[in-house]
Amino acid sequence: MNWWDDALHRATAEVLLTGALAGLVGVQVVLRRLSFFTMALTHATFPGVVAASIIGVNILLGGAVAGGIIALGVAALSRRRGQNAASATGVLLSAGFAIGAGLVATQNGFSRDLSSFLVGSILTVSPTDLMITGAVLVVVAVVLLACHRPLTFTGFDRAGAQSAGFATGAWDIVLLLTIEVVVVTIVPAVGTILALALIVAPAAAARAWSTRLGVITALAVVFGAASGLGGLYASMRWNIAAGASITLTATALLALSLLLSRARWRPAAGRLASSAVPAR
Repeated sequence: MNWWDDALHRATAEVLLTGALAGLVGVQVVLRRLSFFTMALTHATFPGVVAASIIGVNILLGGAVAGGIIALGVAALSRRRGQNAASATGVLLSAGFAIGAGLVATQNGFSRDLSSFLVGSILTVSPTDLMITGAVLVVVAVVLLACHRPLTFTGFDRAGAQSAGFATGAWDIVLLLTIEVVVVTIVPAVGTILALALIVAPAAAARAWSTRLGVITALAVVFGAASGLGGLYASMRWNIAAGASITLTATALLALSLLLSRARWRPAAGRLASSAVPAR
């Protein structure tokens, strides 16, 4: 039997690729504090998925188009005088999900295929899904590496980046569309609703261990892959829904990292404080 013919083998490869991809882009999400925007994107893919299913085209294509519209809409509204990204994101999130709910109401029932894209269906991924995830991982890694300087400069010092001649608005769009591509790609693994945790949690956990961007990125990729693999094992071991299991594993990894990092820094802070006490 071919290795790819086994559903568990395909699921294992998918969670490793998906976890690494989510951790990679999650670093930018965490450092730029774009968690709320990412949540909006995960919800914005829902109407695209529903519309694509009704029309009869690829569901992931529908999610990508809907999410891309939301990303460009947020970028445009946040640049208007008197507007900010948070309010624009909140409005578009609600509007997008409302459109999806309205489309679902026009159908006789909520199909099993659509529900799997809400919470994921890792055991049904195909070899095509694996190739798409692998290709997206390579493309996203190349984009983030090639655009490392302007993205980092724009994220940490926007005024300085503008003074240096960087088109900050254009780089914002590049990053937002990159996040959208990742969100749509990991839908088969954790669905549109649970994708946020897999993107944010590994990067936030890595951020608790280091302040160096290179180290944070490497740890986020490892933590993301470990969350996917650990969640898949827990799903098979205790018969838990795979998407929920992966999400809970990523959340547990973040909580453990925060606890251990706090315990690691507390003794150092105590030694520093004691050394500052003058001798009598």
